[in-house]
Amino acid sequence: MPSSLPRPITLWPRLLLVAGGLFGAAGVALAAVAAHITGGSLATGADFLLFHAAALVGLALFAIQLTRGRAPLLVGATAILLGTLLFSGDLTARALMEMKLFGGSAPFGGTLMIAGWLMVAFAALRARTTD
Repeated sequence: MPSSLPRPITLWPRLLLVAGGLFGAAGVALAAVAAHITGGSLATGADFLLFHAAALVGLALFAIQLTRGRAPLLVGATAILLGTLLFSGDLTARALMEMKLFGGSAPFGGTLMIAGWLMVAFAALRARTTD
């Protein structure tokens, strides 16, 4: 019979989560630079929605297992969610309607995503699955 107690988070998964948070932040920053150089596109907005959809599912599943460090993880995931909506929404509006949302939400959304990913990395350092 499997135990219902969560296993402690070991060093290797913790390092992978920290790296994932840092890679996510760097990826958003590089994509923002690329969008500015190429003028932005609908494909970039779609890519961000797809990539961050998978990330949010994984972060939510991980948060369920935590007994310590859950709040920073959920704050980071929420920042990623809101940032993705603003960033992708603005790029979509630019591509399809030739307008900027709220005077250009992409920079603010990108900043929120970067902050969210950095919070995920921070949460991974504090995470604990047992008391």
